[in-house]
Amino acid sequence: MRLSTRTSLLGCLALLAPISALAVEPEANELAPITVSEQEEQGSEATKIELQREQALTPGGVTLLEAEDLTERNVVSIGDMLRYVPGMWTGTGSTGDDTFISSRGSNLDAVAYDGNGIKLMVDGLPVTAADGNNHNSFIDPLAARYAVIARGANALTYGASTLGGAINFISPTARNTDNQIYLSGGSHGTVQSRITAGGVEGDLDGLVTVEQRSYDGFRDHQEQQRGSVYANTGWQINDTVENRFYFTYVDNDQELPGSLTQAQFDDDPYQANPNNIPGNFLKNVESWRVANRTQWQLSDTSNLVVGFSFEDQHLYHPIVENPFFSLLIDNDQTTFGTNIRYDKQLGNHDFLFGLNYGETRVKGGNYSHTGGIRGALDVRVDNKADNLEIFAMDRWHFADRWTLVYGAQAVTGTREVDNVTVASGTERNPKDDYESINPRVGVIYQVADRSELFANVSKLYEAPTLYELEDDADTSDETLDAMQGVVGEIGTRGAAHLGQASEWNWEVSVYYAQLENEILSMDNPSASGTSLALNVEDTIHAGVEALVGASFALGNDGQRIEPLLSMTYNDFTFDNDPEYGDNQLPVAPTFFIKGEVMYRHGNGFFAGPTFDIVDDRYGDFANNKDVDGYELLGLRTGVTRDSWEVYLEGRNLTDEVYVTNVSVSNDETINPVGIQAGEPRSVYAGVRFDF
Repeated sequence: MRLSTRTSLLGCLALLAPISALAVEPEANELAPITVSEQEEQGSEATKIELQREQALTPGGVTLLEAEDLTERNVVSIGDMLRYVPGMWTGTGSTGDDTFISSRGSNLDAVAYDGNGIKLMVDGLPVTAADGNNHNSFIDPLAARYAVIARGANALTYGASTLGGAINFISPTARNTDNQIYLSGGSHGTVQSRITAGGVEGDLDGLVTVEQRSYDGFRDHQEQQRGSVYANTGWQINDTVENRFYFTYVDNDQELPGSLTQAQFDDDPYQANPNNIPGNFLKNVESWRVANRTQWQLSDTSNLVVGFSFEDQHLYHPIVENPFFSLLIDNDQTTFGTNIRYDKQLGNHDFLFGLNYGETRVKGGNYSHTGGIRGALDVRVDNKADNLEIFAMDRWHFADRWTLVYGAQAVTGTREVDNVTVASGTERNPKDDYESINPRVGVIYQVADRSELFANVSKLYEAPTLYELEDDADTSDETLDAMQGVVGEIGTRGAAHLGQASEWNWEVSVYYAQLENEILSMDNPSASGTSLALNVEDTIHAGVEALVGASFALGNDGQRIEPLLSMTYNDFTFDNDPEYGDNQLPVAPTFFIKGEVMYRHGNGFFAGPTFDIVDDRYGDFANNKDVDGYELLGLRTGVTRDSWEVYLEGRNLTDEVYVTNVSVSNDETINPVGIQAGEPRSVYAGVRFDF
């Protein structure tokens, strides 16, 4: 199954089937039980059907991806995976596979390393730390079987109320994945290899993937070495109970080329920051994670899932060195998480109850360093956070073609920073409790068998991260307020035939959010490389997200033309701010368009152009730094067969010099904005063998 307008990205041809089924027998006005055969449960279709069902019962923007569709092109990062997901602005180029992600305007500040605003989950269990940060979260998109991207308040289905929403990665198992060898490589010294092997023996199954990646980079001081192991084993205890154990190990070492001023960029966009090579700035993370998940099919209409996870990360991170100040972060972060989900269909109601709990502890210190060699301990760090989310939802099919979706999330959490300056013994100990009730109501109207309209109004809530509390502009023990606001959204998705052999599909969302106390981190002019966090009283986040695709038949021999277009319009602004008025928020462009037009033959051959059109954006809050937009042209071709596949991809064929990442400044005229170049002309090839 390939990534095309007919399959996983929209899932429109199948995702609407569950809701269509609700209208088949309007007299009964009841939800049909969700039951699958034992054979289906052991394959991939049961999981896919369930994910599509949740997508179809969400009155807002949700996208379902199948990871096997990604092997047609070079995919090493979450940014590559999210290429055609509207509303998701991603930037790569800082390191080998690190990705800056902003969803609906999250994370538009100087703390790009924090990565907050989006909750990352694997099999429903947290990867994001309990305080909401994703600083050390390296997720290999090819290690997932599916990914569900629920934007904004639509992530309430997973218990999240963050501005950007949630991404849930679903692991492959031996019951839905072939043994496989995958090799890829190309420009900038890129070499990636992975082997997946497993088997099924009665009620037991197991799957292991071993992966290795090396990368020289297209900038100076950008080398990466990564090795990973992903494993899971399952036990079908009886017809209604399954238990699965997961293990992940990642050892990822990356050199950091850093940001450049505009003058440095104009001189050589691919050079490293002059401080980064002598300072040997690195981001080395070694992590391991274990998880366990048990699913009970209590009846034909009820299901219970209980899971636990534990992750340990060790970070070695020299990041600042100048004549006045140096910083090397050396710490261990441990995160425990648990998840409970209970789904019950009762008449024409589909109830969902859930609980997420996470607890994170960060112990270590901030050190001085010379050339990346750790020196004296400057600040002893012992930070902790916990977060509890309880959520309930009812999808009520109250009339023919109509479904009312309503529910709420209760969230409570604690943040505590304990930093002791060794030289003076001074202690900073900001700590606070955060809690909120976040309601949501929406409606879905079934226009036709495979198309629907939807709308929702929801509350957003997001407490500060430990990083933001450490960087609080108020250096006392006062704490930041949580961000909160209200968002409204309307949209449509669906699929329709064009004649007898062609079809098209679409997904469109329009949203408007008014936020209070958004946490923005602004550059600290007194200590280069650091930032200060503060609450901004009022901001507005609005936008339009659209994904449109089609599959046009050319004759009767399996030839098709398949265009795909992802379009996003952003309007993120201050709202009558005392200092910045109604200025635009930086980083995210006003609009960006990504697309492709693929020719496909019935024998598996495919070829076609890809393109990116990105508008200008600002780099500072004062709107004095305008970052130019750009246009990119690429080409993909290859052959896909049942048991093997090969691809060739060219990117940025015109060798455009452009900016991908922006390090925000308060005002370009006072402190220069940092910028990083995107990938120059590049060529990649890959091959997959199933065995």
